[in-house]
Amino acid sequence: MTSETSTRTRLPTWVTSFGPQIIAALIVGLGLGLIAKYTGHTEETPTALGATLATIGSSYVDLLRAAVVPLIFTAVVSSITNLRAVNNAARLAGQTLLWFGITALIAVSIGMGLGAIFQPGANSNATGDDYTGGTGDWWAFLGGLIPANFLGLEASSSLDDAGDISTGLSFNVLQVLVVAVAVGIAALKVGKPAEPFLNFNASALAVIQKVLWWIIRIAPLGTVGLIGNAVAVYGWDTIGALGKFTVAIYVGLALVLFAVYPILIRAHGLSVKQYFSGAWPAIQLAFVSRSSVGTLPLTQRVTERNLGVPRGYASFAVPLGATTKMDGCAAIYPAIAAIFVAQFFGIQLDFGQYLLIAMVSVLGSAATAGTTGAVVMLTLTLSTLGLPLAGVGLLLAVDPILDMGRTAVNVAGQALIPTIVAKREGILDHDLYNAKRTGDPFVDDTPSTEPVVDAELTGARA
Repeated sequence: MTSETSTRTRLPTWVTSFGPQIIAALIVGLGLGLIAKYTGHTEETPTALGATLATIGSSYVDLLRAAVVPLIFTAVVSSITNLRAVNNAARLAGQTLLWFGITALIAVSIGMGLGAIFQPGANSNATGDDYTGGTGDWWAFLGGLIPANFLGLEASSSLDDAGDISTGLSFNVLQVLVVAVAVGIAALKVGKPAEPFLNFNASALAVIQKVLWWIIRIAPLGTVGLIGNAVAVYGWDTIGALGKFTVAIYVGLALVLFAVYPILIRAHGLSVKQYFSGAWPAIQLAFVSRSSVGTLPLTQRVTERNLGVPRGYASFAVPLGATTKMDGCAAIYPAIAAIFVAQFFGIQLDFGQYLLIAMVSVLGSAATAGTTGAVVMLTLTLSTLGLPLAGVGLLLAVDPILDMGRTAVNVAGQALIPTIVAKREGILDHDLYNAKRTGDPFVDDTPSTEPVVDAELTGARA
């Protein structure tokens, strides 16, 4: 009887699936935002509904931002210390970072070109009240790479409307990255005495990843608040502009995934079909889960077993890529987003600012996190250019839709670069790369200690 009752009361799969939840959240948020807009909500005179939507949206963004520092620190330290198992580690690490930068530069160039072509934020009536009017300070950006303290934390105080002093903490993402790299290298040099610290770091990373997954799961609630607040504040102009912005992002993602990556693969004498058939399980999971870190175990598995990258090298390159190789989140997205925000608020960008967008995107891609990359890069890019930070909440309203495609491209690149570097260094297993694909790669993601290929688990058959 209990079993029958359980069967009758079980919700349909489409109700509990993440995609339908996001679509439903967008519809609900749009409806609530319009209600708030036409019942008199403004930023100066907020209504109860409008204030609630704004609080929900901003709280979700704060949750994401709170996870950035611990995630970047633990993931980067863990990635660097995985080099212990790699021969010729310094050369492999250098090649990996070089190709991370090359592909990021290509992606950000595509993003800026599409931003200029699509003009996604043009013809808006919004004004950028918090625009600083600057052209971007190169020296301030480069000087910001030097850590002011261990975690790059910065304190600021301000007076609120009641005349009370409030103090808040913020962080510089690039400084966190610099600290994490230094700690990781130091742990490698120390050797055995650093093992307890590295074990603790690995455990902390696993815990943080679990917490981040919980944050991802409540994204539909955050979407309701973000899209609702954007519509309530900016009205119908927001809907049309965000639609054009979404189209521009997906065109850019498609160009990178289905044009740039195949060109690089063919340029290295590899089969495009074999790459996509081998990496597709991870790309598909990334699209659904919206998390490079959450997809990391499968990405590493297909990189090793389907694409033929040696395990010692893959255990360094793939985890590092999960937090630093973000052609979707950290290259295409911030480039188009910065142009969108400037156009939306009627601000003209000059040539120097376009160059600064490229620089911030390429360097900043090394400081993104596998589940918070969009928040990090959008804030970093807008603040560096002096553009209105109101654009963060505006664009995050449609972020779940964008994040599916962005994460798929991120993960595709995280599998691609180790494959290219392994090919260039002569350590790629061509038999595995060219093996016939069969079986179900989702059956088990438990790392195997056997050197042989399990066709049922990996989709490859010799």
